[in-house]
Amino acid sequence: MSGVGVERTQQIADRVERFVRDVVVPFERDPRRDHHDCPKDELVIELRELARDAGVLTPHILADGSHLSQAETAIVLAKTGLSPLGPLACNTAAPDEGNMYLLGKIGSPEIKERFLKPLIEGRARSAFFMTEPAEEGGAGSDPSMMTTTCRPDGNQWVVNGRKAFITGARGAKVGIVMAKAEEGACMFLVDLPDPAITIDHVPNTIDSSMPGGHAVLTIRNLRIPADQMLGHPGEGFKYAQIRLSPARLSHCMRWLGACIRANEIATGYANRRQAFGKTLIDHEGVGFMLADNQIDLKQAELMISWCASILDTGSLGTNESSMAKVAVSEALMRVADRCVQVMGGTGVTNETIVEQVFREVRAFRIYDGPTEVHKWSLAKKIKRDWQKANP
Repeated sequence: MSGVGVERTQQIADRVERFVRDVVVPFERDPRRDHHDCPKDELVIELRELARDAGVLTPHILADGSHLSQAETAIVLAKTGLSPLGPLACNTAAPDEGNMYLLGKIGSPEIKERFLKPLIEGRARSAFFMTEPAEEGGAGSDPSMMTTTCRPDGNQWVVNGRKAFITGARGAKVGIVMAKAEEGACMFLVDLPDPAITIDHVPNTIDSSMPGGHAVLTIRNLRIPADQMLGHPGEGFKYAQIRLSPARLSHCMRWLGACIRANEIATGYANRRQAFGKTLIDHEGVGFMLADNQIDLKQAELMISWCASILDTGSLGTNESSMAKVAVSEALMRVADRCVQVMGGTGVTNETIVEQVFREVRAFRIYDGPTEVHKWSLAKKIKRDWQKANP
């Protein structure tokens, strides 16, 4: 980043941090939650209006429509993550942030005006329809298993299939639907809700930070105008790759912020709580856990920064984002676990956000590709590189 870029980014990050700590954090006990303790849309709308007034709504996209670099985005999104409600308030949460990135990269002017603009303005939520029910043999970590189909019918496409774990589908106004045609995978923009898309079930999950939960749904004869396809038939997987690497890294950025906050809370507890004649932090077992947290947090920060620098060269960064996702999610899981442990009984209650951060990060180890899938992908590349070097 240039000197001007560094100063601008730091100013944005500072404003976001003040807003999240001073304005958003008091809402963490707001009772406007659904059956699974996910924030209701009315709470999100209020928070976004506050963010708009504070000038920190969608802070990673500038007034002229340009996007901060990935390195700059990393600094800003970590600040939004200081509260589980921060990304929702500042409009940097998944899946909206990744969907905005994708549409900004490849959407036509018409698609940007109709679908991207309300997302950037924080007036709509979105959902990304890719994953399918495992028990039905559908696509999960392996998108090539996709069973949802699409076929042309005049100037429309007709989509049929089932989807699962679709984050935020309930209450979303914009949908990105992936389906398989004879030419290969396709990607479409749709207005939501649509009577052809039926939400069958929203299961209770270990995490509770995303409005609408993670729905299982059925698509029956969904008709989509041909001009709402992204690109051309068969290009869906290519566009998915454009979205997935930055989206993986954005998860890392946000949850780094959450674990920084959890560690602050655990550190405060350890410095105030007395046991066996001295403060907890003076007991080596506790002090060492907090020292390990500092190490893991710094390593996670550096891994994010490294991967961001790769993406900023224009590379898809597929392997680098896999490495970052594994390293950061595993490191942050250790941090969150230690925070709970340091705080003992208090750590497993909802008296602080530490317990929620632990649950959210545990889910993060699976979302956007489980650790094992990323390691398997990396191992395949290691083998290919070796074979190329040793013909």
